Amino acid sequence: MSALVAALHPDRLSRFIAVAREEGIGLAFRKARQKLSHLRTGQVPSSLGHAASGRGSRSAGRFALSGLWSDLAQSGAFHGAAAPAVLRKTRNVAMIGDLNLPQCRKYRVEQMDEIWGAEGASYRFAHYEDVPRCLDILQTASHLTLYRLGRGDLLTMYLYEARRLGLPVLYDIDDPLFSVAAYQTYSNMSVVPSALKDHFLAEAPLYAEAMNLADIVSVSTPGLAEHAALHSARPTLVRRNFADRATLEAGKRAMACASRDAEAFTVAVASGSKGHEADFALIRESIASFLAASKNRRLLVLGHLDMEDWDGLQGQIETHPFRNYDEYLEVLARADCAVMPLTDDLFNQCKSAVRVVDAFAAGVPAVVSNVGDLAAPIEVCRSGYVVEGPEGWCRALDRMASDRKATAKMRCAARQDIESRWSARVDWPVVDPELGHWLWG
Repeated sequence: MSALVAALHPDRLSRFIAVAREEGIGLAFRKARQKLSHLRTGQVPSSLGHAASGRGSRSAGRFALSGLWSDLAQSGAFHGAAAPAVLRKTRNVAMIGDLNLPQCRKYRVEQMDEIWGAEGASYRFAHYEDVPRCLDILQTASHLTLYRLGRGDLLTMYLYEARRLGLPVLYDIDDPLFSVAAYQTYSNMSVVPSALKDHFLAEAPLYAEAMNLADIVSVSTPGLAEHAALHSARPTLVRRNFADRATLEAGKRAMACASRDAEAFTVAVASGSKGHEADFALIRESIASFLAASKNRRLLVLGHLDMEDWDGLQGQIETHPFRNYDEYLEVLARADCAVMPLTDDLFNQCKSAVRVVDAFAAGVPAVVSNVGDLAAPIEVCRSGYVVEGPEGWCRALDRMASDRKATAKMRCAARQDIESRWSARVDWPVVDPELGHWLWG
C-alpha cells in the first residue's frame, strides 16, 4: 500500500479534521505532512490493520480478527458461557477512543480513572488505531466505552468483538459531531475552508450511527444530552468535565508561583483555536472600552486570537501561546478574572464549562456568556458572573476592577467551589448516578 493511500484512509482523514477543528488548519496540515513523511519511511503502520497471524489462523479478510473468529466458530467456542459482568464480582472498564486532542483526552479519557476507581472498577484505555492494545484490553474487560468515534472498519471490529465477549457498551461524546444542524449553524465554522466544512457535515451521520450501536450514551452537558436525544433513542446520561487530582495540583502550583501586578487589574481570555475569533468578537468592543478607561487595566491573551489594530491599547495587552497544561495554568493564575464569551448557536449550546474548571483550579473567578454549560459551576457574585449583552460584560468587569478586595474573595471562592463540588465524584452535578447502575447493574 502506498504512503498516500494510507494517509487518505478515512481514519486518518477524521483525525486531520479533528486537529483542524481544535487546533487550526495550519497546524493540521503540518501534522499531516509529518505523518506522510513517517508513512513513506515506514515509521508508522497503516491504520487499515493487517491480517491476524499465528497457528490456526487463515485469511484475515477485512478485519484483523477474522481468522480468529473463524477458528473460534469452528471449534464451538465463539461465545462464552456468560458475560464477564455476570461471571465476575470485579469490574474492568476498557476505553477505546480518539486520543489525539489533548484537552479531550484529559477530560474525557484520562480523568475517568478517578471516576471508575471511585466505583471500585479498574480502567484501561487505548487509541483506536492501536489495534493490538485495543484487542488486549477488550479481552480482560467487563465493560467497554467508545469515545468520540465515527462508524468505520476499526469500530465495527471492536464492537463485534465486544458483542462476542458479551460486554455492555457505552458511547461517550463531548461535542455534537453527530449533528448536521449543529455544524451547519456553528459560527466558528466561518474560518474553516468550505470543503472541510462539507466533510464535517458528511461525517456527522457516521458519528450518529456509532452512537446508536451502543447500549447507552454519555455526554458532557445537559444541552448535549438534549440534542443527542434527537438523534438517538439510546438512554443518555451526563458526565460533566471536572477537576481531577492532576488539575487541582497543577492549579495549586500555579497559584503558589503566580506573580500578580498589585496596581493593574488583569483580565484573561483563552482561545484554543483560531475558530474562536467569532466568540471574542462578541466582547471585543467591551474589552477595548474597559482597557481604555484606565492605564492600570490589562488583557492577558492565551492561545489563538488576532490582537492587531487595537488603536493605542497594545501596551496593555500581553499574549502567550499555548504550551503545556501546567504552563497554561501558571499564566492564567496571574489574572484577576477570566472572560469566556461564547456565541449563541446550536453547537455552542452543547459546550461544557471546561474553561471555567481550568480558571477555578487556578483560583481565578470567571465572567461567562449564558450559553451552553458555562454558567453551571458559577455562583453569581461569589465565584463569577453570568452576563448577556455588551453592557453586561462592562458592568461585571468594572465592578470587579473597582472592588479589588471583593474580587480577591471571589478568587478564594472559585478555588473552594472547584474542590468541593466540581472535583471527582460519582454523583450530581458531575456524574449522573445511572453511570454506576450501568457498571454494576
